[in-house]
Amino acid sequence: MDLSQIETDRQNPDFQYRLKAIAALKDYPPDVAVPILTQHIQDSEFLVRTFVARELGRQKTSESFAALLQIMRLDDTPNVRAEAANSLSLFGRVSASHLVQTFFRDDHWLVRRSILAALVEMDCPEEVLEVCSLGLAGKDAAVQEASVDGLGALVNSRQSVAALAQLLELKNAGADYIRVRVSYALKHFAVPEAKEALAQLRQDADHRVVRAAMEDLIS
Repeated sequence: MDLSQIETDRQNPDFQYRLKAIAALKDYPPDVAVPILTQHIQDSEFLVRTFVARELGRQKTSESFAALLQIMRLDDTPNVRAEAANSLSLFGRVSASHLVQTFFRDDHWLVRRSILAALVEMDCPEEVLEVCSLGLAGKDAAVQEASVDGLGALVNSRQSVAALAQLLELKNAGADYIRVRVSYALKHFAVPEAKEALAQLRQDADHRVVRAAMEDLIS
């Protein structure tokens, strides 16, 4: 799509045209694409803003980074904030501290799960451990489960010992869904403490926990 058509479509009241215009900017360099994208940060349609956040992640400039920070912090739609977090993670470790700050400030489950998944992919063990601890202290079950999984992902990192210590505490969690996730996470750790904890979980009062703990034993 040429620039004149992009300019026409991005001003169309029908958001479907604006979506096409935003998507077409992937074929243009940052000096062309980013100024146009930033004009739609406050578009009335959240799908357009989602596309904007996605495309800004492709355009790795200081301007696009700043725009994504604004979207992640200020947009009123969780889907858009989550997309902005994903795009920020593409900038690498420079985005890690901003993602952690947003995890602390934004308690929506979708945003938090997106940030946690991004940090795991970015190989940021200290930050993962920090947000997992906060996620487990919250009340959202989906975030708690993702936080347990995040601890399991730290098995080969420099935070492996700290992650295992948390998992060993969580094997006695009151919520059965937490113990289920702990059962899976502990299987990543080939150490006596983890194996002993799994043996205990195979005697759990909840059958779902027992099944999760025994799953690898069933051929």
